[in-house]
Amino acid sequence: MRITDTLEVPDDELAWTFARSGGPGGQNVNKVNSRAVLHWALARNTSLPEEARGRLRAREKNRITALGELLLQSQQHRTQERNREECLTRLREIIVASLTAPKKRRPTKPTRGSKMRRLADKKARSHVKQQRRGGEG
Repeated sequence: MRITDTLEVPDDELAWTFARSGGPGGQNVNKVNSRAVLHWALARNTSLPEEARGRLRAREKNRITALGELLLQSQQHRTQERNREECLTRLREIIVASLTAPKKRRPTKPTRGSKMRRLADKKARSHVKQQRRGGEG
């Protein structure tokens, strides 16, 4: 399966299982295994860069089994083929998202103007509260 121009996931790393779907289909739903479940063994993957694999593991930790397989399932469509395509599309989106490194956060400091505004607001609030206090109680 081609992800980008330079990245491809070999088909032998992908395993499929099929089950009866709970989605639309009428009487046919009880006879046909249209739910598609994609199993991708991340441990055997060699095409994905190590840092991208780490990001993928962190982002999709709820979809990764104890054996290190990423599970994706689809049962939205009536046919097995459309559900397979849906799983592959989702896998492609997940991989592309893990390929881009997150931007480094640059720590910033409040500007001088924002400090001055904050202090002015505090003084105004303090003044309001002082005015509420009565001299004699």
